[in-house]
Amino acid sequence: MNTSKHDVRVAVETAYLPDQSRPESNRYVFAYTITISNEGTVGARLLNRHWIITDANGQTQEVRGEGVVGQQPHLAPGESYRYTSGTALETPVGAMEGEYEMVDDEGHRFLAPIAPFSLQTPHSIN
Repeated sequence: MNTSKHDVRVAVETAYLPDQSRPESNRYVFAYTITISNEGTVGARLLNRHWIITDANGQTQEVRGEGVVGQQPHLAPGESYRYTSGTALETPVGAMEGEYEMVDDEGHRFLAPIAPFSLQTPHSIN
């Protein structure tokens, strides 16, 4: 098996939060839980996040910032880090994608891609 030095996997689970949403005001709130797993051969720290959030109207928000939920977790090979955050859309359906900027224990920076994932209210897509 050819294991890469930089192999950070990102898994996503999403949930619609009806108690925080106001559909009558075009406000739909979603939580997303991210699991970041270091499957590479060297430790790495998450430095920055970059999100592209798109709603069903084609409105796009870009979010850049340091760390995630106030943390810059370090992941040794084989370790995972899990956190939950959220976003609000003006439509009941949308999508997110992005990347994490990482730095390995040798000082090399690299990007860990976050594949597009959907945000949707229950029954919004049949």
